[in-house]
Amino acid sequence: MRAAFQDRYGPPEVVEVRDVATPVPALGEVLVRVHAASVNRADLDALGPRPGFIRPIIGMRAPRNKRVGIDVAGVVESVGPDVTAFTTGDRVFGDLFPFGQGAFAEYVCAPAKAFARIPEAMSFDDAATLPHSAVLAVQGLRRRDGRTIGPGDKVLVDGASGNVGPFAVQIAKARGAEVTGVCRTEKVEFVRSLGADHVLDYTTIDYTARPERYDWIVDTDSHHSILRVRRALRRNGVYVTLGGTAWPILFSLIVGPLISKFSDRWSGLLLWWKPFSRDDVDTLTGMIAAGQVKPVIDRRYPLAEVVAALRYVDDGHARGKVLITP
Repeated sequence: MRAAFQDRYGPPEVVEVRDVATPVPALGEVLVRVHAASVNRADLDALGPRPGFIRPIIGMRAPRNKRVGIDVAGVVESVGPDVTAFTTGDRVFGDLFPFGQGAFAEYVCAPAKAFARIPEAMSFDDAATLPHSAVLAVQGLRRRDGRTIGPGDKVLVDGASGNVGPFAVQIAKARGAEVTGVCRTEKVEFVRSLGADHVLDYTTIDYTARPERYDWIVDTDSHHSILRVRRALRRNGVYVTLGGTAWPILFSLIVGPLISKFSDRWSGLLLWWKPFSRDDVDTLTGMIAAGQVKPVIDRRYPLAEVVAALRYVDDGHARGKVLITP
C-alpha cells in the first residue's frame, strides 16, 4: 500500500508517500480501506513541530511517530481477533490522534475503539471532515463544567474560515447566538455565507481593541495576548483557545486559569478536549441530519499530492476542509 511519512521536522515538503506493507490487524484492531482523509491544523503542527515546547513529547530531533494524518473515513477491510463491534464492509470514520495517526494512506490499522459507524445518509467525504475539527468546535463552545452558549449570546470565532471555524460558526448560529467571525480579507464573503452575523477582517481590524464585548470567544489559533483578549469579554464571558504559537499557548495554559480565579471572566486552553467523544459525534451527526450544520469542503487532492494539500492549508488558502482521497 501507499502511505505518507515524515522522517524529520520541517515544512510540508518533508512529507513523502512510500510503498509499504499493508498492516494486518492484531488483537482488538480493524483494518480500514481509506476513502477520504481530511487535513487538520494538528497535522501541520506536528510537522513543525508547533509549538516548539512539545518536542520532548513527540521527539526532540525527529518525530518518533512518522505517520501522518488523523481524520479518516473508509470501509472495514478485515478485523482482528476479539473485535465484535465491526465486521467487514462496515462504513466507519474516526480520529487517529490518540492511536498513532496514519490517515494519509490507502489503509489504516487501529484499535476498533478509534472508529464509529458512518450514518447511512452521510458520504465518506463529509464523514472525514468531522472527527477532529468538528468535535473541537463543539467542545470549544462548552466549558469543562458543562456551561455552553445559548440563544442571544454574542459569540466571536477567531479563525472562522479554516478547519474548526466553519463548524463553530454554524453550531453557534444553530444554538441561537449572534455570531461574529474573524478571518482574512479574501475570506470575508465565505464566512458570511456560513451564517455569521458580522465578519471582521483581521488584516485591518483588531477585535481586542474594539469597544464590542462578547459572551464567548473561540480562538482556533492564538496570536493575541490573553490579557488583551480578556478585554473583549463581557462579564462572565469565556475565552477558549484551541492552539497557536508558543507564548499565547503558555499564557493560556498557566496565566489564564490563574487570573480567572480572581475575575468574573474565564480564559484558558481547551484542556478538557476528548478526542472523538461519542456524545459530541452524535450531536454533530444529529445537527447535520437536521440541516443545521453542513461540512464545507474546499478541495480534494489524491494521496500522491499530499504535500500540495498540506501546503495549501498551511499557506492559509483553505475555506473549510481539504481532503486527501486515496
